[in-house]
Amino acid sequence: MRAERRERTSVRRALTMITVPLTSASLAAAPAFTAAPAAAAAPPARLAGPPGAAPDDTVGGPQLAGRGVVLNRAPGVPALPKVTAGSYLIADADTGDVLAAKDPHGQYLPASTIKTLTALTLVPKLDPNRLVQPSQAACNVEGTKVGLTPKMRYKVSDLFHAMLMMSANDASVTLAEAHGGMRKTLADMNAEARRINARDTLAGSPNGLDKDLGLSVRTQHTSAYDLALILREGMKHPAYRQYMQAIDYKFPAPPTKQERKKGKKVGGYPIHTHNRMLPGERHSYTGMLGGKNGYTIAAQQTFVAQARRGGHTIVISLMKADQPPSEYATDLLNWGFAARGKVEPVGALVAPGSTGQKGRDAAADGVLPDAPLASDDASRKWLLVGGGATGALLAIAVLFVVLRRRRRLESR
Repeated sequence: MRAERRERTSVRRALTMITVPLTSASLAAAPAFTAAPAAAAAPPARLAGPPGAAPDDTVGGPQLAGRGVVLNRAPGVPALPKVTAGSYLIADADTGDVLAAKDPHGQYLPASTIKTLTALTLVPKLDPNRLVQPSQAACNVEGTKVGLTPKMRYKVSDLFHAMLMMSANDASVTLAEAHGGMRKTLADMNAEARRINARDTLAGSPNGLDKDLGLSVRTQHTSAYDLALILREGMKHPAYRQYMQAIDYKFPAPPTKQERKKGKKVGGYPIHTHNRMLPGERHSYTGMLGGKNGYTIAAQQTFVAQARRGGHTIVISLMKADQPPSEYATDLLNWGFAARGKVEPVGALVAPGSTGQKGRDAAADGVLPDAPLASDDASRKWLLVGGGATGALLAIAVLFVVLRRRRRLESR
C-alpha cells in the first residue's frame, strides 16, 4: 500500500509540473476578449496613398505624414508666413501639387467647414427648385441661423445659399431632412469623403456643431488635406461655385402686415456672406473664387478657400487658428502664388478613386468603430490555439499514463 501511495503521489507531482506551466503559458499568450475602452483606443492611423503606392503610404505622399511644417526649400522662394494654427495646407489646385503644409493629415474639429462636404454631397442630389418644409427641431438648432420657420416651405437653392453664405445651421439640418434624414445624410457624406479619398474625415453632423451635439474630435473630424480635396472637388460644379461666390441674397420669409396688405404672399430679407475675402468685402482678395469659414470654441478658427491669379489656382486650408482667418489666408495664398513652379512639391492632392487603403475607415453613420479586440491579432490567436492544443495533448498523455499505472497497481 505504501508503494501504491508513493506511486500515486509521484504521478500527481509529475502531472502538476507539466500542466501548471502549460496553463500559465497559455494564459499569458491568450488575448483579452473584451473591447478596449474608447478613451484608450488609438486614433485612426495615417492612411494609404494613391493607386500603385504601397498600402501603408500616406494619402498624397510620404512627406505628408509629417506632423510639423513640411516644405522643400528652394532658392528665391520667400519663407513661409508665420501662422499660429494647428494645421494648414497650400496647394496648386490645377495640378494638385501640395506646395507646403503643417500637420496636413492631423485630425481636427471642422466647425462649419464641414458644410463644404454637406454641399458636395447634396448639391448633385437635391433639385434646387424643390420646396422643403423644415421641422421645428431644425428651426431650433443651436448657433448661427437664417431664421427658418415650419410655417413656410423653402426652395432647396434658398437653403444652400443660407448654408454656404452665412453658415446657417438650421438650413443645414433642413437640407439633411430633405435628403431623407440625418442618418442617411451622414452616411452619404462619409461615403462621399471616402470616394474622393478624404480619409481623415468623419462627419458627425451636417453643420459642424460639436460640443452642442455631444461630439468630440473622435466622433467628428477632418484635416487640412481633406478640406482642400473637398473644396477642390466641389468647385468643379457650377451650382456649388454659385453658392460659394454669392455675396448678397434675398432670403424668403413670411410676409409682414404691410406686405400682406399689398397682396404679397411671400416676404423676405437680405442675407450677406461671411467670407470676408470675396470682392467688396473688408479683406477682399483679388481673384478669390470662394471659400468657407468656421468657428466653435472647441475647433477655434477654420477656413478653406480658392483663388485664381495669372491663370493659376491656389487652394489653402487652415485649422485650429488663433484668430479670424482672413489675414492668415491672405499670407498663405500670396506665398502659394509666389512659390508655385519654383518649389518641389511635398505631395499631391489625389484624384477620386481607390487608394488601395487597408486601414479601417470611420463608420458611415458618424460613430467611430469600437476599439479593436486584442484577439484581432492573428499571431496571438495562433499562440492561444497552439498552446491550448499542445497542453490538451500533453494532459491526455499524462492521464493515459496515470490510468495505465493504476490498473497495474490494482492487478498486483
